[in-house]
Amino acid sequence: MLLLRPLRLMAQSLTEESSPRQLALGCALGMMIGLVPKGNLTAVILMTLLCAMRVNLAAGMAAAFFCSWFGLLLDPLAHLLGHWVLTTGLFVPIWTLLYDLPVIPWTSFNNTIVMGNLLLALLLFYPVYRFGKPQIERYEPLFTARVKKLRFVQLLWGVELAHNGGEA
Repeated sequence: MLLLRPLRLMAQSLTEESSPRQLALGCALGMMIGLVPKGNLTAVILMTLLCAMRVNLAAGMAAAFFCSWFGLLLDPLAHLLGHWVLTTGLFVPIWTLLYDLPVIPWTSFNNTIVMGNLLLALLLFYPVYRFGKPQIERYEPLFTARVKKLRFVQLLWGVELAHNGGEA
C-alpha cells in the first residue's frame, strides 16, 4: 500500500476541489519554475513559493515539467536578454552591489541564461494566469469527470478504502 500512496495522492490532487484561480496560479508558478534553470537559489525560492502558497501543487508540478522542456528552446533568447540586462551601463552598479552580498550570488543572477529566463518568466506570469484561468474554468469539470471514471483511479481509491478498513 505504501508504494501506491504517491499515485493515490497524484490522482487525488488532480481531482480535488481546487478553484480555477488556484489551478491557474499553480500553472503560472510552475511555468516560472520550469523556465528558470535548476541548481541555484532562484529555483529553490520559486519551488518553495509553489509549495507554500495555496495553489494546486499537481498543476504547478505538471507545468514545471512541461515548461522545463520548453525552456531549453528559449535559452538562446534568454541568453540575449540576460546579457543585455546584465551589461547595460545603468544596471551594472546594482549587479555589482548585489553580487557582493553574502547569499545573493547563490541565486546565479549573474548567469545570462538564468537572468534571461527569470525575466521571461516574470513577463509571462500574468498572461499565463489570465489566459489559463478561463480555460481551466471551461475544461476542468470535464477533465475531473474523466479522471474519476478511469478504472486505475477508482482502483486507487478502492485500495485506500480497503487500507483504512472501509472508512471513507
